[in-house]
Parts: sequence; structure tokens; C-alpha cells
Amino acid sequence: MQKLGVTLFFMLLLCTAQGQQQLRGLVIDSNTARAVSGVSIVAGSRVTATDINGYFEIEVQQLPALIKISALDYESQEYRFADVFPKQIKLHSKPKQAETNRNATELLQKIIANKRNNDPLKKLQTFEIEAYNKVVVTANAADVDAKLDTVYKRKWLGKKRMEIDSSSVKFKALVQKQHLFEAEKVSKFQLSKGNFKETITAARMSGLQTPIYELVAFRLQSFSVYENYFEVLQTRYASPLNASEQHLFQVTVLDTVQLSKRNLAVLHFENKKSRKKGLSGILYCDLENFAIAAAVFRVQGVLDVTARYEFSYDAESSLYIISKKEFKVVKGKSNKDISVLGETFQFDPEDSPIYRTRKQQLTDITYLLSQTHYENPKLNTEVTIKKAAIALQINDAAVRRPVSYWNEYMQRYPDEKSPETYRKLDSLVRAEGIESKLRIGRKILNGYVPFSFFDMDLRQLLSYNNFEGFRLGVGGITNERLSQYIKFDGYYAFGTKDRKAKYSLGTAVRIGKFSSSWIGAGFSDDIREIASTSYTIDKRVFKLYDPRPINISTFYNYRSVRAYAETKIIPKTESIWQFQHMEVTPLFNYLFNYNGQLFDNFTLSTFQASVQWNPFSDFMQTPTGRVEIYKRYPRFTFQLTKSVKDIFGSNFDFQKLDARVDYQKKFIGGERFSILLEAGMASGAVPLTHLYNTAPNNLTKDRLLQRITIAGKNSFETMFFNEFFSSSFAALHVKHGFKPLQISGKIKPLIVLVTRGAVGTMRNRERHVGIPFKTLDKGFLESGVELNKIYSGFGLTAFYRYGPNQLPRLEDNIAIKLSFMLNLGF
Repeated sequence: MQKLGVTLFFMLLLCTAQGQQQLRGLVIDSNTARAVSGVSIVAGSRVTATDINGYFEIEVQQLPALIKISALDYESQEYRFADVFPKQIKLHSKPKQAETNRNATELLQKIIANKRNNDPLKKLQTFEIEAYNKVVVTANAADVDAKLDTVYKRKWLGKKRMEIDSSSVKFKALVQKQHLFEAEKVSKFQLSKGNFKETITAARMSGLQTPIYELVAFRLQSFSVYENYFEVLQTRYASPLNASEQHLFQVTVLDTVQLSKRNLAVLHFENKKSRKKGLSGILYCDLENFAIAAAVFRVQGVLDVTARYEFSYDAESSLYIISKKEFKVVKGKSNKDISVLGETFQFDPEDSPIYRTRKQQLTDITYLLSQTHYENPKLNTEVTIKKAAIALQINDAAVRRPVSYWNEYMQRYPDEKSPETYRKLDSLVRAEGIESKLRIGRKILNGYVPFSFFDMDLRQLLSYNNFEGFRLGVGGITNERLSQYIKFDGYYAFGTKDRKAKYSLGTAVRIGKFSSSWIGAGFSDDIREIASTSYTIDKRVFKLYDPRPINISTFYNYRSVRAYAETKIIPKTESIWQFQHMEVTPLFNYLFNYNGQLFDNFTLSTFQASVQWNPFSDFMQTPTGRVEIYKRYPRFTFQLTKSVKDIFGSNFDFQKLDARVDYQKKFIGGERFSILLEAGMASGAVPLTHLYNTAPNNLTKDRLLQRITIAGKNSFETMFFNEFFSSSFAALHVKHGFKPLQISGKIKPLIVLVTRGAVGTMRNRERHVGIPFKTLDKGFLESGVELNKIYSGFGLTAFYRYGPNQLPRLEDNIAIKLSFMLNLGF
């Protein structure tokens, strides 16, 4: 019965393509009948490799066609396709090699040594090429096990109800006619003077009038195979073509083949230390110039990802120029099922045979496929790149291309499912209002709920701190439906404990579309934490709760008027330049002694420049503004504040310089390392309200259990509120998070080791009257462990204070806090 099922399965997989023949097959071990993944398949000038389930598809010009098959630990063989019916191909094993193939290692070293001569992006002064990309989420209808199943559901009285499950039948009928999703774009890639840029001249997405720009820009795989770190789904993997990482890989010569009448060696590589989660694949090395003539990269895990590259040889430049890229994602193998947003996805164990014993899920045969065709390459010709600091640009006209424009590409790269995909999804999205729902969803994720031309700010609705009690409010900002050139914002809030109202009003006018430049003005009457450092350029992040302010009691009131300009005109930066005049009143017992006069409130007029610089990130310019598409580290923030005396009655003359460096690194296994370095320096007549407190987060209570609250993100958990103040300081936060520790099905804590330290000084301490405090001249140190997401997002943290500012009583040096991380079911 099993053999009969396989035969019928293959007979259903008849697959043809206009102008070319599409061959499909399954490669299995002749002894065990298990699928063999990562097998090199060569047919004429095309190459591919089998996926995690042993399947492959490859195009040939005509039949009969001869393919050459090479695999690690198996005998190479040739197989002739006389027709397009899918074939089952059996490989015969051979003895495993005890050590790395020496010839393969030498070839790899030669490839690395010749990278600069063979990489067009390094060898050429200028380079330009056009590209057409299509991304689909789809399934092969013949793979769907379409049958009616009986499903029993239990009623609340304990009785069973029988239903007929026809989902697989409906799914099969659906994917026979259309894809589940489709997106296309036309681009021009340009290289000049070391700058590399993609300009998207056309883009569309099934079901949407305006494509989602972040999805259009999402880079699935590295552009060049020669990059030191190969990128897959924005995750960087060690590459065998990186000289410093070469030792991590085991390399073997599988075979020799011919492509475009040139002799190639087929090299198989895999990461010795991370075989299951690291990079593996096949390199086709030209034996004459040691260039990469084709390549297949794979990452296996919960997702099985295959990135394939094809090149055409240009005899004049002696370079292989990219001609096609393919990126395919299918469900991988895992020893555990995974729950995502309440849905459980079942996986075959990593050592399971190809034939499943469990019921087929639709996710088993659904896959994402991205294909990019390159044409009209121009080498070392005159190329001018406009706005070179922008890595990717989507022209205004790109999203308004007529259907006739896309029909040209449909004729060049035919896909019989595309017309129906657009027709059905466009109709469905309109009927269900999905585009509007997507817009609302994006707003909510950023903390807003749109009401016509006004976005209500969810962050203003409710919060709590020790001074105001519950803070109730309403606020928001006008959106693009009112105008793309002017905006108004504001809020009103009321504290249930201090019984005071707070409010803000502002407006801004856009003066530069490309640079996202605005000029604006506003008025505020609100409170702020004593000696807190805030960067004007920081975007206010939406959080369901912000734990640290809950315990703060010392605030100052400020009434301010400001005029400002914000812009992204400087490459890879955002900046705000502002003048602010404010009346400041401390809401705690404090006097500022300056030149023999005691001030209990202050008038300040300040000029400020706040700049965020992300030199290693990539940015995208869209018709609606500039977006950071690839966030890379380190990231730098600077802020200079200058208060000038006697301008509009300003009392004091002082200056502050603040700086922050943020670095993060994610590891393949799920670990994460981060460093945050902060520093600030204030000089002149600076009231305590505008100095530094280094973010303490410990209550001034006598017993340890009385001090249990909620931990902050980058706060000192053992430092008491208002314990230390500084006019100059530096603080360092170092964290290393490990992958989740599996204790049981629901208990999977994230373990994070944390060490923090700070040092600071206080000039003119005698000026600050009424509030006792210590200084950080000798430094402050604490270390601890975070056990996050122990159960349903809740966790526990413990920190210990040590060093020169350690307290005499042991209990006072310990802080135990609760933590909470929003759990979406991952």
C-alpha cells in the first residue's frame, strides 16, 4: 500500500511550464528509504539542491534531459528524465570520509584568496543591473492529501458532536488555481564609489493598493555569495568564504561537473560546531579562476531555508555575474511542537523517515518562494547614484504602475496562477476591509488607535506613580488623512493623588519630504522625575506598562514653550534642534543656593541639539518618509544643552553634554549579548532637577520583602531612590541572555546575567539644600540574574550590591524584583 501511494503521488505531480520543462523528483536512500537533503542537482546550466524532505525542482530547456546528482556520503550518478513525470531517485551510500577532504580545503583557500578578483562588487568600479523579483506563499496542489475527515467535538454537557472536516479538500481546490499570497517588484541595483543601492521602480502586493514597504524592503538573503557573513532572514551566519571563519567548516569535494562549458568542482560544506543550526550548502568552484559559478546555502531548523544562486559567465571581464536568485522556506523538523499565537504547529522529529505517521497539516506543504531574475548588466560604465546614503529607495511612481506594465513581466516569466491570485485577493481584501485593518493594527502596535484623521495615544490613558497616583488622560496626534504637511498633537491628564491637571499642545509643518524635515512649536505643563536624563530624539516606545516610574515620588513641575526643527537630512542620523523656555518648580523639599540667593523655582531658557547616529544601519526612502530597515549596532546618541542667563528672564547659565552607546549581538542559538554605555557632564549653575540620578529603582524600606517591586530595563535595582546624585557620571550595563531553559511545557525561563556599574562626581555640592544625598566618586557596582518568563510572562530577578558603596547590613545589599515580559505564545 505504501508503494502504491507513492506511485499515485508521483503520477499526480505532472508539472509543465511554457517554453521550459519543470522537472521534479524525490531523492531517497536506497537502503532506508529516508529522504536525502542537500543533494546537488545539475542540469545543463541550472543547479539546485534537495530540500529537507528530499524534493527538488529544476528547469531544463528540452526533454530528454540528463541531470547529475552528487551528495555527501553517496555515490554520484546521472539520471535521465524522458518526461516530466516526477521521479523517485535512489542513492547508494559509500563509506564516510574520516576527515576533511584535503583537496577541498585547498580549493576553499583559493576561493578565499581570489575573492576580490571574482566578486563584481569588489573588482568593478561601477556596476548596474536590473532585477525582477516575485515572492509567493503557495503550495503544490498535488501534495495536498485531500480527503474528508470526521472530527469529534465535545459539547459542554459532555456529549460528542460529529463534524465533517473538509479543509484539505478546499485548500487543494484553492491552490490549484492561485497562490496564497504574491508580491512583485522591479529594481535597479547600482554600485559606484563604494556605494551600493537598490532603487525600486515598481512594486505591488496582492490584495493591497499600497504595498507594505517594510515587506518590500525585507532582504531574505545576501546579495553576494562572497560576503564574510551570509545573511538569511536578517540573521547573520558564519560563512566558509570568510578567512577568519574557514576553520569552522568541514569541506568535501563531491564531484566535478560542467556549467557553460567550464569545469567546476562541487564542494559540500557544513559547520562543524552548528550542523543543525549553522550554515551548510554547496559551492560550485570554477577550476580555472576559482570563482563561485553557482551556490546553494541552507539553514535547517524549525524552518528549512534554501538560498540558491545562479551566475552567467562574462568572458570579457572574466566575472560570473548574477543571473538568478531563489529563496525557499519550508517547515523544518523539530523534536517539539511549537505554539504561536494560540495555534500549535506539529513537526516531524529530526530523525523521522520521509513517510509521516501523523495526519498531514496544511503547513507541511505550504512554502514561501522568492525568485529574482537579473538582466541587462552594465560593467564599468558611467553610473550616478543619487542619495547614496540611502540603501534602498522606492520611487513615488513605483506603487502606481498600470496592469499593462506588469503584463510584460507576466509574459516574460509566466505564472498561470498569478492573475487569479491578484483577482481573488484584491476582491477579498476589499470585501473584508483588510487593508484598513492592517492600517489600524500598525497604529496600535505603535501605541495609537486611529479615529478618522486623529490617532488617539494609548500611552496617555492610564499610568501610575507615587506622586500622581493613577494618572488618567487622553491625547493623540492628527494623521495623514487630515494632512501630510501639517500635524497637531496634544494631551490632557489628571492625577488622582496630587489632584493636578497636566496638558500639552503642539503643531508642526513639514518643510522637506525626502529628509522628513519638520518645524514646530508647542506648550506643555507637566511633571518630570528629578535629575532624570531624557534624550529629546528618543521615540516614545509604547509599553503596556512602564514599571520603574511606579515607585518614583520626587518630581518637578515645568511649564514650557518650545520651538523646534527635526530632520533626517544628515545621512544615517535623526536630529532635533530646539529652543525651550520653561518655568521649573521642584515638588519636593529643595532650594538651589546660587550667589548667596536661595531659589525655590527656576526660569530657564535653553538651546538644545539631540542627535541619533546609526552608522551601520541601512535606511529605506519611501513615498511617505524614511525608514530604518536594518537595525545594526553600535548606535550612538548625543545631546548638547545650553542654558543662557537673562534671555526671557532666565536665571542660570549652564551646559550639559550627554552621550549613549548601545551595542547588541544576537547569536544563532538564541543567545543575546548587549552593552549600554551612558555618560553625562554638566557644568555651570545647574539645579539638582537637571543633574543625574543614574536611574535608581529600589524603595527606601527597611526590610527586603518590603522592597519587592517590578524590575526596570536598565535601572540600578539595588540603588535607592535619591541616594546618589552627580554632575558628571558614566554608567555601564552588560547583559548576556541565554536561550530558554526547558523545564516543562509551560515553564521555560529566559536566564539573563547582568552586571552594572557607575561612577560620578558632584561639583558645588553646597548649592543643593534640603535633600541629603551621596556621590558616586568611589563607584557603584551590582550584579544579578534575571529569570524572565518563568510562567506566562512573569519572572523573578535578584541583584546584589558590592564594592565601595556596599552597605553594612547584608539585607540592604540585596534586591529581589518581579519581572514581566509580554508573552505572545512563542
